[in-house]
Amino acid sequence: MTPFRAGLLALLLTLILDQASKLGLYFGTDLVLTQPWRFGPFADFVVVWNRGVSYGLFQQEGGLGRWILVILSLAAALGLGIWMRRATSRLLGVALGLIVGGALGNAIDRAAYGAVFDFVHLHAGGWSWYVFNVADAAIVAGVIGLILDSLFPAGRHQRDPAPSDPAPRL
Repeated sequence: MTPFRAGLLALLLTLILDQASKLGLYFGTDLVLTQPWRFGPFADFVVVWNRGVSYGLFQQEGGLGRWILVILSLAAALGLGIWMRRATSRLLGVALGLIVGGALGNAIDRAAYGAVFDFVHLHAGGWSWYVFNVADAAIVAGVIGLILDSLFPAGRHQRDPAPSDPAPRL
């Protein structure tokens, strides 16, 4: 499988899983009325509408801000999609596909509802992680993949060391 096809598969799976989980939980259950749903001492499902970006930064209450974030998400997805088309390793292709799929999933929410539906809340003791969704998790996994691809470039050859200088020694 080519790096681009692997990335495209990751993109489609991310987008499908993200939208299916959000639509299923929001419209197919009573989570809104019965939250939080506890999954042990460390995880809950809750309903949070994020009108900002990662970690709730840059909250947008008005329509203009909403559409600016949609346009930025689509522009980023397009740019990363072009990079994915040129990817030289499957890891890079998949990493970019995860990020693009996540960006598109959250852009769909923002365009349809004016905010992103987040629902997974991880916590332990007094520590609490932000509330996220499948798209957010895919974006984080994709960024980790980008870092790994840059640290361990698979299939790329190291340059041969420069030949030693033939100058005579004194």
